Amino acid sequence: MKKIAIFLIMLVMMTSFVFVGCGESTNKIRINEVTHSIFYAPLYIAINNGYFEDEGFEIELTNGGGSDQSMTALLTDACDIALLGPETSVYVASQGREDLPVIFGQLTKRDGSFIIGRTDINGNFDWSSMEGKEILGGRKGGMPAMTLEYVLRNKGLIDGENITINYDVAFNNMTASFIANTGDYMTTFEPTGSTLEKNNQGYIMASVGEAAGEVPFTTFMATSKYINDNPETIHKFLKAVMRGYNYLVTADIDDVVDALLPSFADSDREIIKSSLLNYIAIDAWCATPIMTESSYNRLIDIMTQAGTLTENVPFASVVNNSYAQEVINEMLGD
Repeated sequence: MKKIAIFLIMLVMMTSFVFVGCGESTNKIRINEVTHSIFYAPLYIAINNGYFEDEGFEIELTNGGGSDQSMTALLTDACDIALLGPETSVYVASQGREDLPVIFGQLTKRDGSFIIGRTDINGNFDWSSMEGKEILGGRKGGMPAMTLEYVLRNKGLIDGENITINYDVAFNNMTASFIANTGDYMTTFEPTGSTLEKNNQGYIMASVGEAAGEVPFTTFMATSKYINDNPETIHKFLKAVMRGYNYLVTADIDDVVDALLPSFADSDREIIKSSLLNYIAIDAWCATPIMTESSYNRLIDIMTQAGTLTENVPFASVVNNSYAQEVINEMLGD
């Protein structure tokens, strides 16, 4: 009897663990974002307004701190979906990997970084003032660095000739290094730019994205296996993000700030609003998650000019627009 009692107690305990496990969400989506920025506002709005919950999902969001780290997380199954620059998928495809990271949605259509200088010039910036100076440009081969090179080249500023682009400072350390007096300029995303201005530690000079023009800059991607195994998840994920975008462009800006506050606890309303206005001014976000082949070709051109890509990577090998198209058709039909 004592043995039976012990067995029954153990059985009850095991059953309890099973029920605890069943009570936990089995529909979690693990997202790794390349950095944390107002630039990705539609995603945060979708999270904070409960749009993912409406689709039956719980979101686990982590910060990669650079596209190389975010891609590593995706390829090692440390996340399900990565939000990062499309250039990383092109690099992996050019290496011949079988389970490719596939772009299934585009979020932003311009570079989201701003040139930060040390002196407040009240909007009277001229690119020629950067001649002979040093700028912290991020990781060489990363999309922010390549877009910066592209813009500077078009302005007659060539690295190693009449300007120095510092690629040695890690993405996550750039702001601290700039504050510590490294370089004359740096590039950064919002809300960091507005925060530096508020603290009189740096001043926004110009938008890299506005100067570069439209280019697919930030995308959602997953491995081809994950996409094939979870087609409904991909569809519902994009639908929630699109609802976030629609809220962003239709709601009162103060309501948008409210929706973003939970994701930026260290920023006040003034900083968030300033950051939003800066991105609205350059028309940063995509109205549709569908990536066009023409914009992809511009990306390839930027990568080729930067010397980081030496072979052709076909559009169809890294981009799958079918889910984005389904979502657009569904939402237009609602």
